Amino acid sequence: MAWRGCCCSSLGHLNEDNARFLLLAALIVLYMLCGAAVFSAIELPTEREAKEKWEERFVNFSQRHNLSRAELQDFLREYQEASVAGIRVDDIRPRWDFTGAFYFVGTVVSTIGDVYTYQ
Repeated sequence: MAWRGCCCSSLGHLNEDNARFLLLAALIVLYMLCGAAVFSAIELPTEREAKEKWEERFVNFSQRHNLSRAELQDFLREYQEASVAGIRVDDIRPRWDFTGAFYFVGTVVSTIGDVYTYQ
């Protein structure tokens, strides 16, 4: 009995609310693990196939235009950085004109409103 009392005092008592919370947390983690397994099984083969096609196109392009792999990779990396920064290759409207900025502000305001609604 003395051992049990010592152990319970250091761990605390697991009441019904705490047990429900732990069970819910365990079920959520299990649900997430199952979801990850399903998405991985569905999407991974497609991703691998797309990567193989990309590698083939990459090699063909670099050979056709007499570019080294390193030069082409550097160029594509710079293009990706420019794209992430918002620079567009085509001549469509700028991303941050008034309409784009208004859309962004509307998205932020509606998202912030949702956060405060649930608290």
